[in-house]
Amino acid sequence: MTRTRLAASPLVHLIAALLMVGVSTLGGLIIAPRYGNSAVDLLYLPAVLGAAVVGGFGPALLAAAAAALSYNFFFTQPHFTFRVTEANDLLTIVVLLGVALATSQLAAGIRRQAERANGLANRNATIAGLARRLLSCTGEEEIAAVGASEVARVFDCNALLIPAPITGAILAAAPHPSELGPNDWAAAELALQTGEPTGRGVSRAVPTEWQFRPVRSGTKVLAIMAIARDDGSNLDPEGQLKLLDNLLDQVALALERGRLEGEMREFTRVHERDRLRSALFSTIGQDVQPTLVAIGKAVRDIRREGGADRTLLGELGGDVAKLERYLMNLLSLDDADDQRPVVSGEVSIDLFRREVRRSGEPVHLTPKEYGLLAELARQPGRVLSHAHLLRSVWGPAHEGNSDYLRVAVRGLRQKLEDDPKAPRLIVNEPAVGYRLNV
Repeated sequence: MTRTRLAASPLVHLIAALLMVGVSTLGGLIIAPRYGNSAVDLLYLPAVLGAAVVGGFGPALLAAAAAALSYNFFFTQPHFTFRVTEANDLLTIVVLLGVALATSQLAAGIRRQAERANGLANRNATIAGLARRLLSCTGEEEIAAVGASEVARVFDCNALLIPAPITGAILAAAPHPSELGPNDWAAAELALQTGEPTGRGVSRAVPTEWQFRPVRSGTKVLAIMAIARDDGSNLDPEGQLKLLDNLLDQVALALERGRLEGEMREFTRVHERDRLRSALFSTIGQDVQPTLVAIGKAVRDIRREGGADRTLLGELGGDVAKLERYLMNLLSLDDADDQRPVVSGEVSIDLFRREVRRSGEPVHLTPKEYGLLAELARQPGRVLSHAHLLRSVWGPAHEGNSDYLRVAVRGLRQKLEDDPKAPRLIVNEPAVGYRLNV
């Protein structure tokens, strides 16, 4: 049904162009006996413009030719023939044809510009709609399901999202589950390794009915989108593939955002666990240890004074000493982690001794610089948000003063980086925070 309508559409435009010329001719036949032929030629210009706006240049060209022939047949001497005997009539026909052609080309150009603008608006609306849907997604599976369903809906195709690295798992499928064969998985692996599209309809052709396109964030391939139509047709490389790449960019941004949010949640969980552990250790050290020391001292005093069962006192003293050793070993666990220096290249950060060295030489840092570096070193490799760093180093009152953080990071890079303009130790994650590479 769709193909029939698309095939009939140009014919309908041509017929409409001829009908508009016919209406103009009828109007000319009505007014010519009263006002003469001088105003008749102007009646054909609206018909040519209408044909150009509705159907484009082809119907407009037909309308221009039909207008010139109709004017010659009905309004020039001798009437009802295509012969021209008067030079003025011939000039009128030529001018009419020229003006009609120029007008039709101009109107057709305006129509093409309007269609292009409408296409861009529709593409932007599709991209914005997907971006809004992805914003509400909280996990990788939900992001994959939304991305695959949107691609399947927009391009009327089957869509699969395959996570990287490829393990034979399919993260999402739309509009219904599909299976991939060995050749399909080989093509997907090739797309992952090369970062370029593979499969049906591209230069890297392999025997598969699917086309595999990488979902990339920068140079890193996060996933592979597989698409295939039931009729075996390919996407239009001029319009549809560009839109598909734009949609896949939105999916890549959502996947990267989900990954960072997952890391932040994990960091928050670990940080909260460490905080509770530190609080527990502090409580044990402050409350339990003094009590054990007092009990041990009382046992020793009773033993010196005599008058009690020495065997019982010996067992009690041994148990107290054992508990003290267990307690000291438990408390030392928290300090042992801090005693190991954090090393990144030539930079060594010793949190236990509050000492920073570069190539073996001590580096002098301001208190805020050291506080910032220490906070990053406590979670090496993890992204710490701007708000977290400001709150931890400068205090909750300065959580919004991002300038403080930038100045301190600049100072650290000047003192620790080989090339402060291309930092490798303290790396910025745009709009998120910083991490310490180790």
